Amino acid sequence: MSKVTVLGGCGAIGSVAVRTLAAGGVFSEIVIAEKRYEQACELARKIDPAKISVLEVDADDPESIKRVVAGSDVVLSCVGPFYKYGPLILRTVIEAGINFVDVCDDLDATVNEWALDEAAQKAGVSALMGMGNSPGLGNVLVKFCADYLLSQVDSVDIYHIHGGEAVEGPAVIEHRFHAMESDIPVFVDGNFIQVKMLEPSGQALIEETDFKDIGTYAVYPYPHPETITLPKYLKGVRRVANLGSVLPIEYFHMIQDVIRLGLGTEDKLLVQGQEVVCRQFAVSFVLAQRERLLKQAGMSGPRGCLKVKIQGTQNGQPHTYIFSMASRTGGVGEGTGIPAALGTMLMGQGRITRKGVFPPEAVIDAVEMLKLTGKVIKSYGMRGGFPISLDHIEKDGKRREVDLTRWV
Repeated sequence: MSKVTVLGGCGAIGSVAVRTLAAGGVFSEIVIAEKRYEQACELARKIDPAKISVLEVDADDPESIKRVVAGSDVVLSCVGPFYKYGPLILRTVIEAGINFVDVCDDLDATVNEWALDEAAQKAGVSALMGMGNSPGLGNVLVKFCADYLLSQVDSVDIYHIHGGEAVEGPAVIEHRFHAMESDIPVFVDGNFIQVKMLEPSGQALIEETDFKDIGTYAVYPYPHPETITLPKYLKGVRRVANLGSVLPIEYFHMIQDVIRLGLGTEDKLLVQGQEVVCRQFAVSFVLAQRERLLKQAGMSGPRGCLKVKIQGTQNGQPHTYIFSMASRTGGVGEGTGIPAALGTMLMGQGRITRKGVFPPEAVIDAVEMLKLTGKVIKSYGMRGGFPISLDHIEKDGKRREVDLTRWV
């Protein structure tokens, strides 16, 4: 008998993670811990009411968190924004002495979670941070290249794009505001440089990239933590960059304009005798405009793609490998929620034994992850075959597809 508690388990990401955990068969009991109690109960009824139960939680209250996670073998946190909740929740779960997984994609929160490594070791806790899409699956694919395809990884470029999800709450918008305002470390020529997405330093790094089955879009430097974690675990790597965007692109540009106008601050304005916090207004405004811009772009559902380009050498010869995980029917929910569940299942199976706080590339065996991915896809009954493709470009420019299923 094993039990997993999913904090924030009925959001866009958490709900997919719960469905995947239910299909995976690793845990005999799944608890959804949510502030949206009725919504969580409805989700549990739809998926598997015999296996899934619901508890109400206040993520701002450590004692409330400890109450709902008590007796769990693993806790998966999908509560955002992570710059606000990531370190708080991790610290609380460490104090409870329970193994932990989250999908933290805020760089500053990752730094603060990493600082809890010693506390986790002393408590005998294994804490896997950033086990989503980017970061998460992308890190594991880089590790796969380093372990099985290349003797030396020289550069890593991670690209991501998504949009059109059925649910997009305030935490998602606040995360984007945070990304646009943050200092972003990019690892270039073996050293870190600091840029900001909306300033000239960041604008100089914008690239046009082709996303498989999605299209060609401009991507912007993003403060995702791969740029600081991968250089620690990839000896000799000279470049690590993370660039992303959101669909529809008009929606992403509108959010950028909101930040350029200074509306992302906590400053208060007096509007017809009422105090209004700029940031709260801006989040509400963005969400109010979303449906209009989705319709204008002709987007009737989610879509997204993670693309990871790894360059390096094998036997002294240069090689480039490009992973793509694309979907025209699934967005950030599936792209992040499924890897989060897979990492949680590996934790539940005892495949991750190291104590402390660490990113995916430090502890996850890439082949084990691929095998588990294949197994879960069969459980789900997904169509379209294995969801991750890999292209190999040799020094002469010839490009061929690598059959990843040989490792599955």
